[in-house]
Amino acid sequence: MTDHDEAAAVRPLTLAWVSRHLEVGERIVRTEALHGGITAEMRRLTIGTRDGCTRDLVLRSFVDPFSVGHAEDWLGREAGALSLLTGTGVRAPGLVAVDPTAAQCEYPSLLMTHLEGRTVLADEGLETRVPLLARQLVAIHALRPAERPREYVALTTADTVVTPKGADAAAWAAAIDVIRRPAPPYEGRFLHRDFQPGNVLFDVPPPRPSGARITGVVDWAATSWGPADLDVAHCSTNLALLHGPAWGLRFAEAYEEAGGVLATAASERLYWQVRDALACSEEVQLVAQPWREAGRTELTTRAVEERLDAYVTALMDALG
Repeated sequence: MTDHDEAAAVRPLTLAWVSRHLEVGERIVRTEALHGGITAEMRRLTIGTRDGCTRDLVLRSFVDPFSVGHAEDWLGREAGALSLLTGTGVRAPGLVAVDPTAAQCEYPSLLMTHLEGRTVLADEGLETRVPLLARQLVAIHALRPAERPREYVALTTADTVVTPKGADAAAWAAAIDVIRRPAPPYEGRFLHRDFQPGNVLFDVPPPRPSGARITGVVDWAATSWGPADLDVAHCSTNLALLHGPAWGLRFAEAYEEAGGVLATAASERLYWQVRDALACSEEVQLVAQPWREAGRTELTTRAVEERLDAYVTALMDALG
């Protein structure tokens, strides 16, 4: 395939916009669709440099109508977060350019540097990765930006929760009652807001999972200010659905072992854990699809619903 054919995979206005942000003499020589995202179209762009080498950039474009409506906010927050993270101990992509209102591109877009590493969603090596995830999240929460991102938004309500078919009705009713209460008081922290295995890159020297290390964290579009418990709860829910409820319960312990501080009262911790788990009930199909595309073919929508039910029941039993 010629350079032109490869570059043509990027829409013409966007291609011209990207090209304006390259160094003199550079050109796009290859494009590759990246899978795993739910709300955005992602492409890796291989750039040919003047000295005959290559470097990679990543292009994020919001193309579906729902995402386009939120793109200015999401891309603005991501651009701000990437700028903030430069020079910190948290490895994230570097911001190259952003067009949050599609003033120059066909769709709202962000161009950033490419990080080495890959997402790892397999069960193997999980006992090694969970402490690494916990330490990484503690480092994110330790950031103290000069300008805070906006306050977190919780979209789920007691009335929008979708109880899975065949779920433990009593446990779910009790869980829904938990989020009818006002949110507990909290000390604000810098939140990723979608911290979970699908947004963490690992350098895993095969075949030694024990040698894993985190090479970076991606997808900062939901960056917020709020309780550390909320980020911990979100990662816990994802671990529970990917690997089983016990791992969801384990993550909060790993976070504290890594030096993180959560709400003191068990009832307050439960509020955030349950709130995130119930939020997932509304988008199980969206969550499960990228996991299947990444190779976890056994995680059908129904299988994930069953794990979510088991996790919610385990949370309520733990309060018990």
